[in-house]
Amino acid sequence: MSTLIRANLNDLVDKAEDPEKMIKQVILDMENQLLQVKTQVAISIADQHVLEKKLKENEDNEQQWVRRAEMAIDKKDDVLARAALERSMSYKSMTASFKQQVDDQRTQVENLKTALLKLQQKLDEANAKKDVLIAQHRRSRALSKATEAGAAIGGDSHVAAFDRMKNKVQHSEATAQATAELAAEDDVETRFAKLEKQDEVDRLLAELKSKRQL
Repeated sequence: MSTLIRANLNDLVDKAEDPEKMIKQVILDMENQLLQVKTQVAISIADQHVLEKKLKENEDNEQQWVRRAEMAIDKKDDVLARAALERSMSYKSMTASFKQQVDDQRTQVENLKTALLKLQQKLDEANAKKDVLIAQHRRSRALSKATEAGAAIGGDSHVAAFDRMKNKVQHSEATAQATAELAAEDDVETRFAKLEKQDEVDRLLAELKSKRQL
């Protein structure tokens, strides 16, 4: 119990692999301890009442035997008076013992009540900090993930990959442009060759007609 009362929740969170789980577990442990201490306080108070009752009974018995001794003296019976006084002395001794036990029990009850109050305050503080700590942990985890992702994306390997892709795209564009230019040149050559062929055909046809006429 004293360990839990002195526990620093922030230190526990710093050392935990899963802070959220640790926070919830610590609070659950403290709640269980609080319940146990409450039970012990109730038992101690009940024991105190029992001791106080026994003390009262012994005080009453002591007084009763004193009165009986007085009655015996009034009756001139010293022997009986002495016996009654002896009984009263016995109860008086037991009364003193019960008084000490009652005092000790009261001290114990007060100590337990103080411990219970401290534990309740510590539990209240932990519950108040719980949501804040969990939110802080989640923000920290999210920031860490974002930083790691940014570092990975901005790494040399990714930059080199993009450079290679850029060069490849530029090379592809250049190849496609050259192919298109060559295709255009081939088309011009084909058209001129076709014209020249037609001219040759026309020339040959004219020569043939001239020969036929002759």
